[in-house]
Amino acid sequence: MNKVVEQPLLLGMMRLMQYPELAQPQALLGFIERCVERGLSGFDHADIYGAGECEAHFGAALQLRPALREQVQLIGKADIVPAAQDSSRWQVKHYNTRADYLTQAVEGSLKRLGVERLDGFLLHRPDPLLRVDEVARALDDLVGSGKIGWLGVSNADLLHCQTLARELPLRCNQIELSLQAQDAAWDGRLHAMESEGVHVLAWSPMGGGRFGPELLRALDKVGAALNATANQVALAWLRKLPGKPVPILGSLRWERIEEALLGAELQLDTQTWFYLAQAARGHEVA
Repeated sequence: MNKVVEQPLLLGMMRLMQYPELAQPQALLGFIERCVERGLSGFDHADIYGAGECEAHFGAALQLRPALREQVQLIGKADIVPAAQDSSRWQVKHYNTRADYLTQAVEGSLKRLGVERLDGFLLHRPDPLLRVDEVARALDDLVGSGKIGWLGVSNADLLHCQTLARELPLRCNQIELSLQAQDAAWDGRLHAMESEGVHVLAWSPMGGGRFGPELLRALDKVGAALNATANQVALAWLRKLPGKPVPILGSLRWERIEEALLGAELQLDTQTWFYLAQAARGHEVA
């Protein structure tokens, strides 16, 4: 598999504006530089994060040191239109994969980030009204013009991937995946995507803080046995899955990032993996 990310984790920018310590461009620049020094060069964006403010703030930091652009990997996403941005009379949240909208969305992300190219671009959510030929032409044009490096999808089922892959060279699928959301590990989707050459990026790898008490106890027990933290164990559980999904860390607290990096080499044996899966699912395998 040709992986889109060769590093232990990606950093998600969805909550960037919620960190007062990163509120100034100079402070954010220092954070980005620190990440790059530790081998974390991938930053996951979307046009709706902070209604565009997250991209704009990140771009302002990059402008303080333009040469840093060559050391970072920028991933963008689009096609979700929040209700507040709907110009129709209905004011309804919807998806838009029309060629003109996707082109404008990419142009908008490039402008806010202050760059000429997104390293990767994903369709953010599967659109039931998507026209494959129209999307393929639009994204082909954006790749051909150098404004996008590689293409992927987000939150897509296998059929979505297979259908689009007939027309586009899809490189990845960004899905919710964790001990709390592990269906894709059991229903064949991960194996299928691996066989299709689609790299999986896992959002909410810590279950959004929703791990139940039994699972938390199991994580603590395993962590004590392996001299690791519960968070490090949860990420190791992900890495053992087919295709070695790359977690997208939602927290930008440096202690959380450092914790994840220090546990990047942790490996679980088969029995430990199933023990944790059972604790999360609430029942043993058949």
